[in-house]
Amino acid sequence: MMKSKPSLKLGISSCLLDNNVRYDGGSKPDHFLRQTLGQFIEWVPVCPEAECGLSIPREAMDLVGDPDSPRMITRVTGVDHTVRMMQWTKKKLAALEKEELSGFVLKARSPSCGVHDAKLYSRPGKAAAGRAGLFAEAVMARFPLMPVEDEEGLQDPGIRENFIVRLFVYQRWQGFLAEGGTVGQLVAFHGRHKYLLMSHSAKHLKELGSLVAAPKKYKRPELLGRYSMLLMDCLKLQATEKKHTNVLQHMAGYFKKQLSPAEKLELDESITKCHQGLVPLIVPITLIKHYVRKYDDPYLKEQHYLNPHPLELMLRNHA
Repeated sequence: MMKSKPSLKLGISSCLLDNNVRYDGGSKPDHFLRQTLGQFIEWVPVCPEAECGLSIPREAMDLVGDPDSPRMITRVTGVDHTVRMMQWTKKKLAALEKEELSGFVLKARSPSCGVHDAKLYSRPGKAAAGRAGLFAEAVMARFPLMPVEDEEGLQDPGIRENFIVRLFVYQRWQGFLAEGGTVGQLVAFHGRHKYLLMSHSAKHLKELGSLVAAPKKYKRPELLGRYSMLLMDCLKLQATEKKHTNVLQHMAGYFKKQLSPAEKLELDESITKCHQGLVPLIVPITLIKHYVRKYDDPYLKEQHYLNPHPLELMLRNHA
């Protein structure tokens, strides 16, 4: 079972921690990140614009020009800081690689840190589209499996839980590799994540199972590379009521011989009400965890689906 306070190390835009590094000399503190998630996180703050040598405060900048190779240009004076930013980014990414981060939370809409929605201007003053900021784009290219999100996206309950689930799985994958990453360990890793993966994508679970079942088809680096890509792609797909219902029914099947008729009815009703959105997911999960403990089922005891993140985050407490 997961410890109550696991240790994660995440990168974060420094302004989200209430550090006054923004272009206007201020900050953008985020309560959830600092006070709630922060209980379980060791933050590694980064401000690309300040750390690459620009002043605080400084003139605001925009991304301008070619979508495939935008320039970072100041709004009023037209100074191009692209080269300065990219030279610093190259050095910073090498340093961050040594930090062994499990994820990154970046500032939305920033020309350096925006994950999805930094405005790209076809010419000064005319917005054309949204894209990743220069630093965010480089982070995602350097660490393609690592979960990355912005603080505005994390205001959505579904995106928030999905991101946090991915953080803990990615951390466990890093630990798996650090321990040797043997085929036997992969089989165990996959087994413990079976129902968590099913709650995101039965299709991906089947493909991952095929890899684990026939490891000799690949050299180990290729096997682990294929598995890790499928693993994180699977988890990017959000779990739904329908998917959760499928998992809960599978788990309930482990107790069909032990439960009394009244207990079976109670569990079935809790799963049905959860599927209908009448009770939160934590209700049937709590019942199943009770039966796992009561009947000491060794397989379900190790399922990360039952404990994907700390209870204190209350991510499964909303219908």
